[in-house]
Amino acid sequence: MPGSAAPTDSAAAPVYVIGGGPGGLATAAALHRRGVRAVVLEKADAVGASWRGHYDRLHLHTTRRLSGLPGLAIPRAYGRWVGRDDVVRYLERYAEHHGIEVVTGVDIHRIDRTPPPSPHTSPGPASWTLTAAGGRTFVSPSVVIATGFNHTPHLPDWPGRDTYPGDLLHAGRYRDAGPYAGKDVLVVGTGNTGAEIAVDLAAGGAARVRLAVRTVPHIVRRSTAGWPAQATGILVRRLPPRFVDRAARAIRRLSIPDLSPYGLPYPETGLYTRVLEGAIPVQDVGLIDAVRAGRVLPVAAVESFDGGTVHLSDGSAIEPDAVIAATGYRRGLEELVGHLGVLDARGRPLTHGPRTLPEAPGLRFTGYTNPISGMFRELAHDARKIARAVAREPHPDASRVDR
Repeated sequence: MPGSAAPTDSAAAPVYVIGGGPGGLATAAALHRRGVRAVVLEKADAVGASWRGHYDRLHLHTTRRLSGLPGLAIPRAYGRWVGRDDVVRYLERYAEHHGIEVVTGVDIHRIDRTPPPSPHTSPGPASWTLTAAGGRTFVSPSVVIATGFNHTPHLPDWPGRDTYPGDLLHAGRYRDAGPYAGKDVLVVGTGNTGAEIAVDLAAGGAARVRLAVRTVPHIVRRSTAGWPAQATGILVRRLPPRFVDRAARAIRRLSIPDLSPYGLPYPETGLYTRVLEGAIPVQDVGLIDAVRAGRVLPVAAVESFDGGTVHLSDGSAIEPDAVIAATGYRRGLEELVGHLGVLDARGRPLTHGPRTLPEAPGLRFTGYTNPISGMFRELAHDARKIARAVAREPHPDASRVDR
């Protein structure tokens, strides 16, 4: 159960799952259902830590029905688009429902191959040593890393950034529009987070809201005539990108007004081509109306700061009271596993789900892709696949759960 004591160094070798978010909890539950003991190691003092820190307005952009994790549906009372607080409640209930062993306050900062007991001992099956802050270690032949897609906030090192006298913060620290009432605010970044924060600020009383655009996003309706965009994403994800790009262009012309006069022209790169490059379309939760009404003003990308002046890429300059950078996150895996050769040049795992690399058997990752079909849905699928793969591997008898 959450908060239970960590297993001692004995014959028991549970699967260690690093991260108590939806991916880690789903994987632990799926392993338990297959009779494999799993222990979740969570850095924070409770499960769902990243969701607890998100802004107040946030809701899942995927439907409740298609976002449940294995073994427990999201309650109907939470509505079709589940809010942040209800997501947290669901994750807490999920951990309790499945009796998941969660050890909180454990910050794993490095994973290494476990050396043999002596130079003359055969290495045998792969084993991993997890080192936590303070020197505490955990050893297991099977580890699942689920620390999350949005792990480490990324704030660009704009020239002159340190000279800005106003409030400059990453979107990960934004909670609500209250502190910005009556202020001139620049939101940097046109992903879902930037778009939603801009709308939240405009509705919450900010005097002016500008949205800095470097790459014009694809914008889709969250649902059309009751049909969610997520369902379309599920249907088209295995179709040829060119076909999906053409279909998306036609659908946009029918469902989205032309925003070119407002600074948001249709992107030159097709929607699904952009998805395969890692850019998920923006689901409209009020941005279209806010832009057309002039409550959110798209402007050029930020180039530099000079005191209170922000210089934009089109040569213009503005002087906002506050800058909120919705400039994304990094996976933050380099310190943890970067020395193992399991990451690509961008710091993302070379494998995900049930697959492992030959040089890193038993080491798996979940939650490091951003699928068009919905993050929670894919985490659920990955959890089942990981559990099936792990259950087929030899493990000490003590790691099995008596069922």
